[in-house]
Amino acid sequence: MRIARKLLVALFSFISIVSYAQANEKWITYNIRRGAEAIQKQKYDEALEYLEKEISENPKNGYAYMLIASINEDENKHGEALTNAELAFKYLPKKDKESHGITHMTRGTTYLSLEDTVKALADFTASIKLFPEGKESREKRAYIYRSQKKYDLSNADFEKIISLYKGDVSGYMGIGYNCNEQKKWDEAIDQFSYVIRMYPSYAPAYTARAESYIGKKNFDKATDDLMSALKKDNDKNTLKVMCSLEGSAYTKLKEKLQIQAAIEKTSSAWDACNGLLHENKRQFKQARKYYEEANKREPHSGFLERISTCYYYEGLYEKSLEIIEKALNMAPQDKSLLTGKAKALYQLEKTKDAIVVLDSILSADSEYAIGYFHRAKCKKYLDDYNGAIDDYNMAISVDPKSSYLYSARAYMYNKVGKADLAKKDYEKVVELEKNKSDYDCCNFAYLYLGDTTKAKEVMDSLLVKDTLNPIAYYNAACFYARMNKTSDALSYLENSFQKGFRQFVHIKKDFDLDPLRELPEFKTMVKKYSDIAKEEALLFSAESSGQVKDGTVVEVPFTKDNGSNLCIVKCTINNLPLSFIFDTGASIVSLSQVEATFMMKNGYLSKSDVIGDSYYTDASGNVNVGTTINLKKVDFGGFELTNVKASVVKNQNAPLLLGQSVLGRLGKIEIDNSKHVLKITTKSSTQY
Repeated sequence: MRIARKLLVALFSFISIVSYAQANEKWITYNIRRGAEAIQKQKYDEALEYLEKEISENPKNGYAYMLIASINEDENKHGEALTNAELAFKYLPKKDKESHGITHMTRGTTYLSLEDTVKALADFTASIKLFPEGKESREKRAYIYRSQKKYDLSNADFEKIISLYKGDVSGYMGIGYNCNEQKKWDEAIDQFSYVIRMYPSYAPAYTARAESYIGKKNFDKATDDLMSALKKDNDKNTLKVMCSLEGSAYTKLKEKLQIQAAIEKTSSAWDACNGLLHENKRQFKQARKYYEEANKREPHSGFLERISTCYYYEGLYEKSLEIIEKALNMAPQDKSLLTGKAKALYQLEKTKDAIVVLDSILSADSEYAIGYFHRAKCKKYLDDYNGAIDDYNMAISVDPKSSYLYSARAYMYNKVGKADLAKKDYEKVVELEKNKSDYDCCNFAYLYLGDTTKAKEVMDSLLVKDTLNPIAYYNAACFYARMNKTSDALSYLENSFQKGFRQFVHIKKDFDLDPLRELPEFKTMVKKYSDIAKEEALLFSAESSGQVKDGTVVEVPFTKDNGSNLCIVKCTINNLPLSFIFDTGASIVSLSQVEATFMMKNGYLSKSDVIGDSYYTDASGNVNVGTTINLKKVDFGGFELTNVKASVVKNQNAPLLLGQSVLGRLGKIEIDNSKHVLKITTKSSTQY
């Protein structure tokens, strides 16, 4: 229940039991009281019926308008909320300060939703003056002051809340969050620790204190607090902080989750958290294993959905669809599962089938914005541009704050020659994102509106924000293609493929790529990675059916280094995604000091993995001196090898080489340059 509804319940209790000296009893009618009862039972539609009936019978009852305005705001009907708040101010008894104060709170919340902080601040201040005991207005004003970095004013409001409500956590938590923003880590820890002493089961305090410890780089205590929070409540903020961890903190949390899973053998929570942790780092194969283990412990459609999503982002759409069908057997009406099914069907070019699924969702829930969005994509693929626009219109009517929806509709308006409407939508995108700390898609809007400097600035920030995500690089390819910078566009496109982008169906009908479409380099690149995707799917099929055995030929995709003949293969070393050069002339695995130092600092290597100095030869026969380390796990192309010896090369620019210490454990190896695959005939000593 949102704050506005909590206020309504409190307000109705107030109306029901207090004998007003200020207000005329005639305003507290049968309809008002029945509306109060309906809201206390969370029957909001019924409450509105009584309140609207009251207005039809008594159009000057300010209490009815006040209560309707609160319900309007809670349902994101901001225009109606403002209208009814004004009528409440007009008709409420002047002497009833509390009700005027609550109406100011409602209108302030509406202005805050509309991102008008000036008017919101004025209303919250007026509410506090009229109704000084009200907590919500003071708390919301403190949030605004925080957003303006006026921490002293924000703290003053939170301190007042503490003085009014001794046992309430919001004041202490608010001051603690302010301290975190100012990097006053120890002061923040004091605030959150006090809350924990008051309420040891209050999960958000542990999560907030974990953020303070992360700021202090005390990762042991940070991960302990996150584990405490997870044991009490898997709320979204805890999961968000968990997934933000990097390096040694990330490694520590993984280990603690694994230990807890071993302790609580019947609980699925810990494997599920580890799955989420790996999925967030785009380590989908590892994530799947954890979700599968969670599902073994406690079968649930949600775990199957996560497994299906991992397959989807790996480009294994048939398998994604197979798993989502299993999930739908458990929860046949689940909108999220049905949407996942439609997405997989779309990627398999079963577009009409996808539309049938989306039609069924939208017939059951006409306010499902995501459903309209995906149906628009399907219609665009079928060249039904006006149909796509109709769906974007519906999506925007349901979710008018989504800048991405306006950007998508603008894209279609341009396709059908409605440049004036496209411009309005792009202007709306800029308006929606102008005050955001993180951008979503306004780079395309700025580009269309002629501000290329700002467009590039936003594009660069989006790439920095999401370096692991191939979609970010694909969007950069689209961005530079729109600018007719074909070289940059092709470079980013290849980068997206190398990072795992496999949505070839989308590429077919993406107008952004039209400037590249007839280029030989584009055609060659798309075919090359499309073939790699097919080989990946075949390899997965062979692995999952148990066909990888002695004498089996496994094809591992590779790419060619620019300007050379070297074969580059994706791998993970101790779960860190990397790419190595397949070098049959090198004697062992080698990596540069830069890579080794990064791995050591970020928890992918430990001091116990350092063995000592070694001598080794490269493809030219040269002997080089390096430090020998042990790699606990090397994973590539479906092969998992453990305890692989490697040498750290002192040359900072040395590439990651995979030499005979690994190749000899695999079997016979052939390089097929026409198909861009390594053909490995396995032998009995091969370890998976």
